[in-house]
Amino acid sequence: MIERDDLPAFDAIEALYHAYLTGFILTLVSRAGPRQAAEVVFRTFRRQQLARFLPGLRKLGLDRLPHAVACAQYHYLSNKVGGVKVEYVYESDRKAWVRYPPPRWIWSGTAICGIPSEVSRAMLLGWHANNGPVLGNPRLGFVCTGQTSDGQPGLEGYYQEYDHDLAPEDRLRFSPGEECPPFDPALAPALPADAWPKARLRKVLRNYAMEYIVSILPEAIVALGPAEGGRLAGAAARLTGMHCFDETATLLGGVAPGPEGFAQYLARLARGQGDDATVRQDGDAWIVRQTTWQLMRERENLPREAFDAWNELWVGTALAHDRWLRLDVIGRRDLGDPAWEWRIGRRAR
Repeated sequence: MIERDDLPAFDAIEALYHAYLTGFILTLVSRAGPRQAAEVVFRTFRRQQLARFLPGLRKLGLDRLPHAVACAQYHYLSNKVGGVKVEYVYESDRKAWVRYPPPRWIWSGTAICGIPSEVSRAMLLGWHANNGPVLGNPRLGFVCTGQTSDGQPGLEGYYQEYDHDLAPEDRLRFSPGEECPPFDPALAPALPADAWPKARLRKVLRNYAMEYIVSILPEAIVALGPAEGGRLAGAAARLTGMHCFDETATLLGGVAPGPEGFAQYLARLARGQGDDATVRQDGDAWIVRQTTWQLMRERENLPREAFDAWNELWVGTALAHDRWLRLDVIGRRDLGDPAWEWRIGRRAR
């Protein structure tokens, strides 16, 4: 399939999945508890680290740098391309800083107020603390010197290569008495500007948000069980869809009223995330047909609860668009049907 560069649709998908990530973690904190939320966040970031870190180092041309420097530059470049506010400071070949000033990308708006310290630490345990083992360097660790969730002006810390091997519990340390040196953008690494045209950059922003959902949705279902994980993921998805519909509709330039308008909206967002999607009329209703699911193309043997939860995004957006709409899933490729299909009509009043 050839993906069309529908930039407003890229932006709408990025906004929706970004909000879903934040909302889902807040749902886990408030309804499952901080400990279980931290476990899901740890699993999410560990999965992404194992899947993306080494390929990303090579892709960014950092794989031949000293390990501490390579790690810090990786976080700087990959997050900067993803639209995250981030800083980098080189101190030596064995010590390099990375800092995420407020506002933190992952915690949209005032969501930071609902994030416990252990959830923020779980990110570092999932990713930063595991870079040394993945690189085959038992002397590499990460020292966290501040967390936004604790009221400090940014999540920051440094990669340090020590003179001795580190025990697993020492790969992540906390040292709040230290402070990141000033950031000088002129000294930070940069990617060639001509390699990042507008359409590619907007697509990367979209993919960055989608990647988190690729990881967190299945990991929550594994960690909490299909029933509870699916229930909480679906609850967060519906609320996110309802509260983000207006924003996504505005990004798309508006959505026409009624079942047809929502069908066109749903199909356009499907194409915006890289899927094929067609719309056809069926009496008083409209059918959206989709034969691919790019979001989960790398995940095999997903439980049915993963699709059920994700689908609540569209239930939520439909309710916000018109509370009299009825959105029915009438085809599921994950259950053996030729395609995923939704029937959009009106329910009886």
